[in-house]
Amino acid sequence: MKIHNFSAGPAILPRTVLEQASAALLDFNGTGLSLIEVSHRDKDFEGVMHEARAAVKRLLGLGDDFEVLYLQGGASLQFAMVPMNLLRPDGKAAYVNTGTWATKAIEDAQKLGEVQVIASSEDKNFSYLPTGYTIPKDVDYLHITSNNTIYGTQMQSFPDSPVPVVCDMSSDIFSRPVPASSMGLIYAGAQKNMGPAGTTLVVIRKDLVGHSGRRLNAMLDYGVHIKGQSMYNTPPVFAVYVSMLTLQWIEAQGGLTAMEKHNRAKAGLLYAEIERNTLFRPTVTDGTGSLMNVTFVLHDSKHEVVFEGLLREAGISGLKGHRSVGGYRASLYNAMPIESVQVLVDVMQALENQYAS
Repeated sequence: MKIHNFSAGPAILPRTVLEQASAALLDFNGTGLSLIEVSHRDKDFEGVMHEARAAVKRLLGLGDDFEVLYLQGGASLQFAMVPMNLLRPDGKAAYVNTGTWATKAIEDAQKLGEVQVIASSEDKNFSYLPTGYTIPKDVDYLHITSNNTIYGTQMQSFPDSPVPVVCDMSSDIFSRPVPASSMGLIYAGAQKNMGPAGTTLVVIRKDLVGHSGRRLNAMLDYGVHIKGQSMYNTPPVFAVYVSMLTLQWIEAQGGLTAMEKHNRAKAGLLYAEIERNTLFRPTVTDGTGSLMNVTFVLHDSKHEVVFEGLLREAGISGLKGHRSVGGYRASLYNAMPIESVQVLVDVMQALENQYAS
C-alpha cells in the first residue's frame, strides 16, 4: 500500500532525492566510501558544500552581498543566535508574535535585551495574522515568522520595513518566491522543504555581521561560521548533501515559481473540500490559510473514530493536528504530490457520504 505522508516534519522528500541519497550512503561520488565516512575536508564534500550554498543563492536570487550558512541546532538555536549577533546590548528589537515558535524566539531575545512585541494574534489562539502594526525605526531588527506550522497561517506579503527584517521561514522556505534580497536574515530548519533534520539554513546580509558589540563564543558567532564556510566544526554531511539534492530538484522542477503553482493547486483542492464538506470546517478564516500546513476540524467529534479508520485504510499518515489546535493538519510541502491530496479529499467525501446515506 502506498503511504501518503502528511507529516509536519520531518517531512516528505522527493523520491529521486531519496534514491540518490541512498546510493551515496553506499558509494559517494565513486569513492568506494559512504558519504557519512568521508572527511568533510575532502574535495568531494567541499564541492557539495559549495553547491549547496550556491543553489540557495540561485533560488532566492541573491548576490554577493549575502552569505549562506549551513549550521546545526535547528531553528530553535537561531532564536538565541539572532539576538546575540544583531541586538546591541543597549539596543532594542521588534517582534511580531504569530505562534508558538515566535513566542519562543521572543523569550530567548528577552534574555539578551529589550524586546518590543509590536503585534500579536495570541488573543485568538494564533488563528489569524495581525495587520496594521507600526514598525519602530529605532530597533536593531524586526523578527517575523512567515508560516506557522501549528496554526496553519502564512504571510501573504512581507512588511516594508525601515529596519532589517529577520524571518523564520522554517516551514515554507523554497515553497514560493519571496523578496529575499530585501531582508536582513532568513533562517530555516531543513526538515520541511529542504532535507532531513540535522542542519539549519541561515542567509544573512554581510553588512549585518559583527556589529552587535558582544563578545560571542565561536560556535554562536555568524562571522566565525562565514569565515569557516560553514565548516568551522564538522558539518552534518548527510543533511547538507540531501539539502543540496533537494534544491537541485526544485530547480529542475522550474524553481520557486513552479513550486508555488504546484503548492497552490494542492492547497486549493483541499481548502475547497473543507469549505464544501458539511462535516468539516477550517481553523483559519481571515484569508491567511497556509499553502504548507492546512488545519481543519470536524464539526462533530463523534465522527473521529470512523474518519480516522478511513484514513488508515487509505494509507494516510501524519494528519493529526497539533495539540494546541486539535483536529487535523495536512502538511503539503513541495514533494507532496497532488494525487495524495486527492486521496485525502476522497476520504473526506466518503465520510460525508456515509453519514448522508
